[in-house]
Amino acid sequence: MSTSAKPTRLSRLFGLAGKRRRAAARATPGAMRDFLLAPTPDACAPLSQIDIVSLDLETTGLNPRRDVILSHGLVTLRDDTIDLASARHEIIRISRQIPEASAVIHGITDDQAASGRPLEIILPELLAQLAGKVMLVHFARVEQRFLDAACRRLYGAPFLTPTIDTLLLAERLFSLRNHSIQPTDLRLFNLRPRYNLPRYQAHNALSDALATAELFLALAAEIQPNPDKRRLGAFISNH
Repeated sequence: MSTSAKPTRLSRLFGLAGKRRRAAARATPGAMRDFLLAPTPDACAPLSQIDIVSLDLETTGLNPRRDVILSHGLVTLRDDTIDLASARHEIIRISRQIPEASAVIHGITDDQAASGRPLEIILPELLAQLAGKVMLVHFARVEQRFLDAACRRLYGAPFLTPTIDTLLLAERLFSLRNHSIQPTDLRLFNLRPRYNLPRYQAHNALSDALATAELFLALAAEIQPNPDKRRLGAFISNH
């Protein structure tokens, strides 16, 4: 492990851990503050010893200022395996009609959304599930921006958590092998056939979370074939 993965005085002060402490100081007491104060895994920790939560959100669009979260799906990885018993999927109640163009993609209807629980109830549970763990996503910008907007609105604090992004890992591998990258090459369901992974229904939050978890295990094995040498710092996209 290179020394660059080890926390320095500056990284502790200005890195993710420092940002989380400062955010916790202004967060409302309860789920958000507890989440931000929960210790996160060290970058030097063996990957197999870390709980990693693969998460996917379905939303009405891509702009968190005007769009909302419709559903979330997650599954946890432990000991380099996917714990299917941990799988969760829930549709979220929203106070507006779902745009037709959006419904065609994710298949969630207004009736289904009306029967769900509101985000104000679901978000504390989700934060508790992520506390002290690493979040795994494909194209982290979507989940990060929507969860950040929700946390700022409900708790007055940003969503900050250690994150692994399978899109960035795949991009890194393409670059190391001097492969040209087409705009669609890094999509989740275009990457999976490269590793002989099965096809799943796209745009279902739980299916996408599981698909991301499987892709991550394949990418991790390619990046570092020896499981005993895999360290969190080699895979995480923010510190």
